[in-house]
Amino acid sequence: MRVRGDDVDFDSYRRHDAAGLAELVRKGEVTAAELRACAQRRLEAVNPTINAVVRRLERDTEEPHGERSGSFHGVPFLLKDLVQDVAGEPTSRGSRAYQGTPADVDATYTRRVRAAGMTLLGKTNTPELGLKAVTENRLFGATRNPWDTSRTPGGSSGGSAAAVSAGIVPMAGGNDGGGSIRIPASYCGLFGLRPSRGRVPAGPAVAEVWEGASSDHVLTRSVRDSAAMLDVLRGADTGAPFEIAAPSGPYALAAHEPPGTLRIALCTESPVGGSVHPECREAAEGAARLLESLGHELEPVTWPVDGMALADSFFKLYFGQVAAMARERRSRDFELDTRVLAMLGRSLNSAEYVAARERWNDFSRRMGQFFQRFDVFLTPTVAALPALIGETDTPALERLLVRPFLWLRAGRLLMKAGVVEQLAFRSLRRTPFTQLANLTGSPAMSVPLHWTADGLPLGSHFQARFGDETTLFQLAAQLEQARPWFDRVAPL
Repeated sequence: MRVRGDDVDFDSYRRHDAAGLAELVRKGEVTAAELRACAQRRLEAVNPTINAVVRRLERDTEEPHGERSGSFHGVPFLLKDLVQDVAGEPTSRGSRAYQGTPADVDATYTRRVRAAGMTLLGKTNTPELGLKAVTENRLFGATRNPWDTSRTPGGSSGGSAAAVSAGIVPMAGGNDGGGSIRIPASYCGLFGLRPSRGRVPAGPAVAEVWEGASSDHVLTRSVRDSAAMLDVLRGADTGAPFEIAAPSGPYALAAHEPPGTLRIALCTESPVGGSVHPECREAAEGAARLLESLGHELEPVTWPVDGMALADSFFKLYFGQVAAMARERRSRDFELDTRVLAMLGRSLNSAEYVAARERWNDFSRRMGQFFQRFDVFLTPTVAALPALIGETDTPALERLLVRPFLWLRAGRLLMKAGVVEQLAFRSLRRTPFTQLANLTGSPAMSVPLHWTADGLPLGSHFQARFGDETTLFQLAAQLEQARPWFDRVAPL
């Protein structure tokens, strides 16, 4: 790595993934302080444009915690400003309602990141409460995609995705309750894996996030970083509600092994009946052709579960969880869309919520049978190109019309008027492929294999049976070798 005086050259910094930077620190070719200074300079240079980092963590010392043998000693890292708590620092959740409330303790996620020797620079932007597939909020404003700053990086881990894509850090924290790692990975040309339910603990503040539908991990530029980081993060913490079976060995080693011949199912049709952009369809079909050339067996299939039933169950969870998160905060501190979602959640009775939650078992059993025939399920990651900033805002007339329902607390009336179905379709028509993994608890990943004619990245989505992250890492590493993406960087 080139060092000019006390400064690490950014071009040299960018040519390494997190594992590569950690190796340089172990060899003494660069220090943790020099890497931190380079990351901070890059942050200062690009963050005014992309608005990815919304909080600095100045209390973290320049020399990171942990032994120098730590997996990622000295590597700069960003946490997502949702779930990934830092003691004494607010976890704002992208909301004015939470912006001034400091966390009591570090999240287990944060402790493990520090134990690996990483240097925490700050926290990244998220939509309010992580509720949207775009990263735009009233508190911090919109985060922009480094590949095209007129567009969103996706959500809800859009701040982390933009920061990695722009070269501030080689990887950053994310969480995924409906696609929130995989959607931004797709739109920002990154690798993003959502682990199986329970693989990474959510504690100690909560047992599970969104009934276990949400999992924490990272967004990265290389497969090996994601695999090694899951080795750092995995394993139940004290008091966790359950412990998932451990892998047979480290993911970092498994990723170097060939996956063998896999039986892969392919579907490019939207499960909620909407259109799929031709470029998104081509992302999956192009991946299928590549997989066949690598010796895998591909078979076209129809969507394996009832897509609208899954959407209904997902949104009943969505509404109920928003109502719970908003119950002890001032209503006026939330954005209008969040207030509407909370009202809909309060209109659900406990029997309706439980019935929707119990349907997850139907989806899981169906996918269990599906994965007896197939090893992997391939789809597009998204159904549309990244939206322009502000494009997905609720129309002004609709915002005006919904206010009387808020004043009257008429959530049941909105339910009966079919508003839930309209919200579900409008929200999922751009991103309908990712929620299946969340409700079944399965691991899934977005792999950056396709770029449009205009230079926008689009991911291909792969889902495996519960607990089988190993197959996904092996397949991703094979694809990474066959069609490398690491040197394709955003033009920002």
